[in-house]
Amino acid sequence: MTAWSVHEQRSLPALLAQAATQWPDSTYLDFSGELFTFAQTRHQVGRLAGGLRTLGVAPGDRVCVLMDNSSDFVFLWFAVNQLDAVFVPINVDMKGEFLRHQLADAGANLLVAEEHYAQRILSIETGLPEATTLLVRGNLGEGAGRLRVLPFEEARADAPLANDSRSQPGDLAMLVYTSGTTGPSKGCMITHNYACHFASQVASSLKLDKDDVHWSPCPLFHCAAAFGVVLSALYTGSTAAVAPRFSASRFWEQIEQSRASIALLLSVMLTLIPAGGRTEVSERCRGRLRAVYGVPLTGTLIAQWKELFGLQYVVPLGYGLTEACLLTITVVDDPNIPEGASGRKCEAFDVRILDEHGHECAPGTVGEVVVRPNKPDIMFTGYWRNPQATAACTENLWFHTGDLGSFDEQGYFFFADRKKDCLRRGGENISSFEVEQAFLAHPDIAEVAAHAIKSEVSEDELKITLVLRSEALLSEEELWRWAGENLPKFAVPRFIEFRASLPRTQSGRVKKYLLREEGITATTWYQLENTRPPKAAGI
Repeated sequence: MTAWSVHEQRSLPALLAQAATQWPDSTYLDFSGELFTFAQTRHQVGRLAGGLRTLGVAPGDRVCVLMDNSSDFVFLWFAVNQLDAVFVPINVDMKGEFLRHQLADAGANLLVAEEHYAQRILSIETGLPEATTLLVRGNLGEGAGRLRVLPFEEARADAPLANDSRSQPGDLAMLVYTSGTTGPSKGCMITHNYACHFASQVASSLKLDKDDVHWSPCPLFHCAAAFGVVLSALYTGSTAAVAPRFSASRFWEQIEQSRASIALLLSVMLTLIPAGGRTEVSERCRGRLRAVYGVPLTGTLIAQWKELFGLQYVVPLGYGLTEACLLTITVVDDPNIPEGASGRKCEAFDVRILDEHGHECAPGTVGEVVVRPNKPDIMFTGYWRNPQATAACTENLWFHTGDLGSFDEQGYFFFADRKKDCLRRGGENISSFEVEQAFLAHPDIAEVAAHAIKSEVSEDELKITLVLRSEALLSEEELWRWAGENLPKFAVPRFIEFRASLPRTQSGRVKKYLLREEGITATTWYQLENTRPPKAAGI
């Protein structure tokens, strides 16, 4: 057993200050050719910190952000933390009740949104009792409501505010919302040092150096890109290059433009690029892009990347979750990674596999993954405003992940499944509870069960099995279009089935395991995979 250990702890403002002092003129951020050195980044962060302080942001305040990948996202994040306030990045696919719950739960006074997301917030402002001000990045639009609406530039002061942060490594830096499985999504309380430690793990595992360009199209509202790409560069002096979004057709063009040496990709991104084969541009990038990492990666997929594009390393970097990451780690040049493994035991966390009786499983035996830290301030500190949920996932001083997996004799980890009804689709965790609640808002639906079915391409596919009200004349396609207008796109089901009743236990619970096993039945309606759901008008 690894003993409790002391390590170098950091706060985000201190880490940025150190990097800007050590590598002031080196390129830190690259957003599609928009470049910023470490010193320029510190200057821009200071300007926003000054403007936010004038707007009344104080230590401990939450600032909720609905923004696309951009340099302003990073500047705003660091500025909020410089003021010892709490940054709350929101998934940009959120809308309706999904969005209202997270904004209301965070209790932010100040909200920030891109112009094309602002109306989503204004349409639910009556359900946000603590919110007072909305900063809009872009055109303000028309209409007046309860919220005071101001241009984002109002928060950018002429002169930078000096860094006077008093944040300690164990202080709260962020709330990151993770999908609930039996209730609404919960805000994971992330300390400064958790974020910094995550970044340090990635930098060490990838063996990043100052000459590396670490590229990703993954959204910055997720920890993988925010901590793994943006923050890791602060440890090494390397460049963090972030694309606005993933584009299979422009992937190699973006790799060439950024001169990326390492790329983070997730979910179906990892399959689409090899499926496109070699191109003239991919051949020009051969030898420059040396590593790709992400999940899921099969042995076949790894071989395709290496054979087609000449990559030196293609690895699943490790296993973790928002509450604790990275629990297992793959060193990028490890020659002995077994197929299907997601990292190896590391010194930072004590990770065990337990059976249903709480006994530790032998190597090769699947059980629940439980964890506790071997260092201070490297895990979440609980769920925001939800002590009951925090207590529910802790037993005998172990955090129970709800995931199933196993270790082999060499300490490599193999993920097996999720215990509960959480789905994962397109890189997003989806709460079946929240999907069901959203569909029950439709006047024609009496009962609904959201559940996973196996996907032939990647991760899960979402299916809803439901019972209509007796007088309803709703068709499956009409319901699918309604979902596209009212739910985040990752929560729009591809498969829909109407039934006379749902299978239930004697206690009244829906037998979701049975629905999963049945999968696509003869009466299941499905939407072609390349068809996009409709968007809500004006959003």
